[in-house]
Amino acid sequence: MQVTIDQLQQIPLLSKLDLDQLAHLQARAAVKHYLQGEIILHEGDRLPAQLFAVLSGRIEIKKTASTGKETILRTLPAGELFAAPALFGDGVAPATVVAEQDCQILTVERTTLLEIIQNTPEVALQIIAVLTERLQHLHQVVHGLVSERAIVRLAQFIQAAAIAEGTDVIDQGLQLRSRLPYYQIARSIGITYEECVRLFKQIQTVVTYRRGGKILVLDQAKLDAIANGHTA
Repeated sequence: MQVTIDQLQQIPLLSKLDLDQLAHLQARAAVKHYLQGEIILHEGDRLPAQLFAVLSGRIEIKKTASTGKETILRTLPAGELFAAPALFGDGVAPATVVAEQDCQILTVERTTLLEIIQNTPEVALQIIAVLTERLQHLHQVVHGLVSERAIVRLAQFIQAAAIAEGTDVIDQGLQLRSRLPYYQIARSIGITYEECVRLFKQIQTVVTYRRGGKILVLDQAKLDAIANGHTA
């Protein structure tokens, strides 16, 4: 499906390009729709030389160990880039990418993007900034899985979700805008579904979990304390 100029401008990386540059990209860009749960990329797939970005919806990036255990490394909303090795790397998908929601994926041919970078080096700097942030995040995920207790990882995950998607103030506390089912939380912090349920019960005076993945922070100070390694 052909992409529009307006759609290209929805990607922060491309939003500051002028109309001529966007028109040049438009000729070598495409949009593909994916339904919730559909696999966009398999780990180990050979990737076409393209920029990949989430145009609408949300995706999950996850790895599966040889034991079959699955870990969600990250969820990415609209506007985010993914599959960086397709641009700068060995061209192999480092993880599996799944549509968490119905989504649209934008692709732009690498050669066309490089032409834009030659004229607008700031684009390359923005890509480097995105990749650097991803590496830092991955380091934090690995470090947390190895060194932090599960309850600390849970508190830190809730904090990160609150920052990423925002919260709404209600009478009881702060309502996360993200909808985070138990299975997603469990796979994101390296625990079982059952342990995730148990941990939420353990901190139910601090955070409550409601049907549909609704999370309400009742006591922000205590959540911060748990995230810093103090006992709930």
